[in-house]
Amino acid sequence: MYFLSGWPKRLLCPVGSPAEAPLHVQSDPQRTFFAVLAAARLSIWYSRPSVLIVTYKEPAKSSSQFGSYKQAEWRPDSTMIAVSTANGYILFFLITSTRGDKYLYEPVYPKGSPQVKGTPHFKEEQCTPLLNLEMRKILDLQAPIMSLQSVLEDLLVATSDGLLHLIHWEGMTNGRKAINLCTVPFSVDLQSSRAGSFLGFADVHIKDMEYCATLDGFAVVFSDGKVGFITPVSSRFTAELHGVWSQDVVDGTCVAVNNKYRLMAFGCASGSVQVYTIDNTTGAMLLSHKLELTAKQYPDIWNKTGAVKLVKWSPDNSVVIVTWEYGGLSLWSVFGAQLICTLGGDFAYRSDGTKKDPLKINSMSWGAEGYHLWVISGLGSQNTEIESDPRSIVKQPGILLFQFIKSALTVNPCMSNQEQVLLQGEDRLYLNCGEASQTQNPRSSSVHSKPSREKSSFTGSSLESQGLSTLLGHRHWHVVQISSTYLESNWPIRFSAIDKLGQNIAVVGKFGFAHYSLLTKKWKLFGNITQEQNMIVTGGLAWWNDFIVLACYNISDRQEELRVYLRTSNLDNAFAHVTKAQAENLLLSVFRDMVVVFRADCSICLYSIERKSDGPNTTAGIQVLQEVSMSRYIPHPFLVVSVTLTSVSTENGITLKMPKQARDAESIMLNLAGQLIMMQRDRSGPQIREKDSNPGQRKLLPFCPPVVLAQSVENVWTTCRANKQKRHLLEALWLSCGGAGMKVWLPLFPRDHRKPHSFLSQRIMLPFHINIYPLAVLFEDALVLGAVNDTLLYDSLYPRSSATEQLEVLFPFCVVERTSQIYLHHILRQLLVRNLGEQALLLAQSCSTLPYFPHVLELMLHEVLEEEATSREPIPDPLLPTVAKFITEFPLFLQTVVHCARKTEYALWNYLFAAVGNPKDLFEECLMAQDLDTAASYLIILQNMEVPAVSRQHATLLFNTALEQGKWDLCRHMIRFLKAIGSGESETPPSTPTAQEPSSSGGFEFFRNRSISLSQSAENVPASKFSLQKTLSMPSGPSGKRWSKDSDCAENMYIDMMLWRHARRLLEEVRLKDLGCFAAQLGFELISWLCKERARAARVDNFVIALKRLHKDFLWPLPIIPASSVSSPFKNGKFRTVGEQLLKSQSPDPFLNLEIDASISNVQQSQRWLSNIGPTQHEIDTASSHGPQMQDAFLSPLSNKGDECSIGSATDLTESSSMVDGDWTVVDENFSTLSLTQSELEHISMELASKGPHKSQIQLRYLLHIFMEAGCLDWCIVIGLILRESSIINQILVIIQTTEVDGEMLQNIKTGLHAVDRWASTDCPGYKPFLNIIKPQLQKLSEITEEHVQPEAFQPITVGKTPEQTSTQAEESRGSSSHRSIPQGEVGGSSMVSRKEEDTTRIEEEEPFQDGTYDCSVS
Repeated sequence: MYFLSGWPKRLLCPVGSPAEAPLHVQSDPQRTFFAVLAAARLSIWYSRPSVLIVTYKEPAKSSSQFGSYKQAEWRPDSTMIAVSTANGYILFFLITSTRGDKYLYEPVYPKGSPQVKGTPHFKEEQCTPLLNLEMRKILDLQAPIMSLQSVLEDLLVATSDGLLHLIHWEGMTNGRKAINLCTVPFSVDLQSSRAGSFLGFADVHIKDMEYCATLDGFAVVFSDGKVGFITPVSSRFTAELHGVWSQDVVDGTCVAVNNKYRLMAFGCASGSVQVYTIDNTTGAMLLSHKLELTAKQYPDIWNKTGAVKLVKWSPDNSVVIVTWEYGGLSLWSVFGAQLICTLGGDFAYRSDGTKKDPLKINSMSWGAEGYHLWVISGLGSQNTEIESDPRSIVKQPGILLFQFIKSALTVNPCMSNQEQVLLQGEDRLYLNCGEASQTQNPRSSSVHSKPSREKSSFTGSSLESQGLSTLLGHRHWHVVQISSTYLESNWPIRFSAIDKLGQNIAVVGKFGFAHYSLLTKKWKLFGNITQEQNMIVTGGLAWWNDFIVLACYNISDRQEELRVYLRTSNLDNAFAHVTKAQAENLLLSVFRDMVVVFRADCSICLYSIERKSDGPNTTAGIQVLQEVSMSRYIPHPFLVVSVTLTSVSTENGITLKMPKQARDAESIMLNLAGQLIMMQRDRSGPQIREKDSNPGQRKLLPFCPPVVLAQSVENVWTTCRANKQKRHLLEALWLSCGGAGMKVWLPLFPRDHRKPHSFLSQRIMLPFHINIYPLAVLFEDALVLGAVNDTLLYDSLYPRSSATEQLEVLFPFCVVERTSQIYLHHILRQLLVRNLGEQALLLAQSCSTLPYFPHVLELMLHEVLEEEATSREPIPDPLLPTVAKFITEFPLFLQTVVHCARKTEYALWNYLFAAVGNPKDLFEECLMAQDLDTAASYLIILQNMEVPAVSRQHATLLFNTALEQGKWDLCRHMIRFLKAIGSGESETPPSTPTAQEPSSSGGFEFFRNRSISLSQSAENVPASKFSLQKTLSMPSGPSGKRWSKDSDCAENMYIDMMLWRHARRLLEEVRLKDLGCFAAQLGFELISWLCKERARAARVDNFVIALKRLHKDFLWPLPIIPASSVSSPFKNGKFRTVGEQLLKSQSPDPFLNLEIDASISNVQQSQRWLSNIGPTQHEIDTASSHGPQMQDAFLSPLSNKGDECSIGSATDLTESSSMVDGDWTVVDENFSTLSLTQSELEHISMELASKGPHKSQIQLRYLLHIFMEAGCLDWCIVIGLILRESSIINQILVIIQTTEVDGEMLQNIKTGLHAVDRWASTDCPGYKPFLNIIKPQLQKLSEITEEHVQPEAFQPITVGKTPEQTSTQAEESRGSSSHRSIPQGEVGGSSMVSRKEEDTTRIEEEEPFQDGTYDCSVS
């Protein structure tokens, strides 16, 4: 409702002696002037600007006679002030304003400024008046005066001798009547007071009192702490009074009265405030609620505040402010919701944690419209700070102004049918929907302004409800500065309203109104200032589509009016539609196409509003539909807080029979001083047939007598939108009840349109508590929006010595933040408590699409669990089993339970799982549902609740499933988890699986832990050309450093066994791609395992199946015979010469890698593989029309950054060739281009088409390298066949010739290749050309197989054995007809690839290692 803003301001008081320090402040009835009392002076201050106007100083002689000033009271017309003094005198001061055009302060405008000319009331509004104070009359009451109270034309004074004096402001002497309290009969209620039971008030006097106009009596506090209420028997104050008193309060200190809600707030010595109301029937005092700090919120101070010192209600009666003897300030809503308290948080502690002295308040008074609170700060803790600077604010009392921002609902309750939060400050507005208006199309508002009824705003169109993200958005407000031109003459802002779309705002000040568009960022004011100053808005304002509807008073015509202005036209009465009203309009609200107005004669008038187009001008027409007199039920019109039309009714049967009428205006809701009264349409009479009459003039049904729905209601929210899916939420009525939380009046629907049970009511009122103060309800989204005060400390910016003076140090800076809260779980729980599970299920299912629905279920389970499991007494009917059963209806059940358990302490787990089921069963359900992450969470619960053997058994199950599904993150967590169980670390359970494992732990970690030696002399190459050296060696140590230090422990063995078993399965099922991922992600030692499994699992049983499977897994197309193969460019003599020329260079690896790959978009990123590892020479050949020319390439290794894992080296092609655009131009000054004919290009594109993705190629080469190193030659053959590169086959042949290879493997390879040949002949002729190319190698292979060559014991080959030149040359000589999908150079002698590239591109998810790389420079 109300929120503190910024820092308080300090007003400059004239510096004088301590005797002249201010001690009391009292505002006049209009809150324009403030009387400030010191011991012997009276000052009058102006409110805007806050300046001192005049001071009266009491001469020393008379001052000693009167005693010091105590209290002041204004005459209702602000022309006199009565001041009471310590010695029992009342001094009457007359306030006169000087004649003529003299002002104390005037605004100065530049010459020719439009403000000065032609503005009526210019001087009165914008200048500070010049006043005189003169003492008119002195009255001696001969007893100390306890309380002054202005009542109508009289002044009521209570003195310490037990008398009540009634004094007229005029003719004081002859109008004096003194009433002795002893003669006033007091009783507990008015029924027994007729007997006149006197309660022995002989020596008691009134300590504090306040007049309540709507109850017509006084709330009083007696000197002995009792509290009561005194009313006159007849209308005038005569000697005949009687009183009621409350038996519960015996320590009353002060009182404040709320006229709108008829409440009396009594401050008590205990520090609490008791709020009473009067029972209408018996006249007894009833306790409404208490305002007290709780031990839960303020554990260190809740009972140490001292007595309540002051209580003050705000001008709009919506909040009350309370302050205590020992300091501090708190703000509460009407019915006890706490909004602010300065006894905790940043108000009470400095940023270094030391405690501050709370602010002591001697006196306070609210400013106009509640935007300011004038406070006289008390003398602080003088004993502790005697030596400090005498000017310190802590010691010297001064006037502070606290600034407030308030909700628009406090003054304009018709805003409650909106979904936006709108706060109004003194000169600005805060909205929570500013973002939407900037993103939406400006034309979207035109949909609303179409004349047809169907397009009007209640069709439930998408425009009606703003997006959830818009309304929740972020925590910041959209702030709109109110036009300064309008504010100058119309301060303060009284009402504000926002339209349905949240795109337009209207504000009302002292006169007239203005509106603002968030789309254009412009204010629209009256063009004619006289029109603006001639209207006073009395009953608030509301938006209807593009129109502003307001209830106002026309000053010149002295006429109450209802006006409608169009937003898009100029702001002028010429474009307004005016309807005259009989009585003053107090409240106004809009529902669909109806306007409901509450008037001062206690009648409610319904109008219909429709759009009319009269030629060029568009206006709205208003017609009276119905008038309802409420004077029988409403004692005083001022008591009505809000009036709204709603479609809510007690009968849901209507919605089934007549769906059209279902959302019509069914009832009027009236908030009468906190009582919510509903009047429904009376459908008991004969129903009127509507088909003949025009719907515009149809006769409306009368209303039934009113029914009270709820008590202590502050705000009501309802919507006229309809949504079949969410009927529960949209047809409900939402109430905010202050300290009691919220209530919802929920409709109950029979399931599947069955006939409802006659004994079941059709609506139910459910109370629930939320932690924020509700300002708006989002109906479909099941959210409440609010605002909350937040504080920021700035005291660290100031040195401690000067810190005592600064307000910035004494107070934190206050900001208002947006906040929201889910309420759905409260409602579901209330329905379950009442055995309405079916309704709860319907409601929950309608909301199950909300993004936070899982959170709702979790919150409900968590709250019930906490309450029941920690309860001291046994619970006769526990709710937890019901809630658990309810949650099982949703697929999120398993997740909800485990998340709730993880957020609850271990002690409550047994209670939880007794209700929801055994965690072992739930774990198995997760596995069956393939929800592995949730299963992992259950594992942590099992680990804490079961013995290690059980959790290991379940962990193994989960680990195997995760391996099967390739959930590598989870696998890594499971390895850690299993080791933790094994090494006794079970007391620190591992965290739930999240993808937080650093990427370095996956990837090719095992490359880190070994180095492969690869050094070799350049035998055939001149040393002057280049030399490349790199060391790599086989793995060192067992499973690397990945496992824990005692790597031979049983646990590691157990994990290794599972990993081996999985690897074996993958190989048996020919899932090489999965095997590669598995090894890379889990750091599995693939090479050493393959060495062991070479003859067993790592054999290829069926070459054809393996080949097919690899084609499928790596998305590698099966080769096809191109139609143009006859005219293959490789048969061209030009190429033959190039080939022969290159042979002379004796290089085993002739072409530089000139790979063209359609999938490469950025050459710089995808580094090319250089070919043969070891001393290699790359020669770039160019063929031009003049014939071949040669260039030598020099490769020089650049800086070696300690990179042990890069096999071979990668080159950045950006410097040596430009391939992105597909031009074959090698960028070097001495090179000429390689020209290609059309048919050659066709052939090359065919080659590209028969090759798989770049990534697959890298992966296959990586696997080839792994198998080569492990000696699994049969797999190498299969990969060689897929890549269709004869060099790979050559290499294998070399290995077979140079090392001992198992005969069985040779036999297997031979039979496998024969099978492939047969398959190629029948099913895949595309393989035949390649098989023909490698026929010589195959023949040599079968010879070797038959001989069974047996050299020394086999060793895993060192990578860089130079392949036998002869075979390479033999192969090269046949190169002219070979189908190479990529130039030969790509295939290294042992097809090694740079480890760096493997790491980056083989598995894209892994982060590239920052290892050193080689650059190749071609010179």
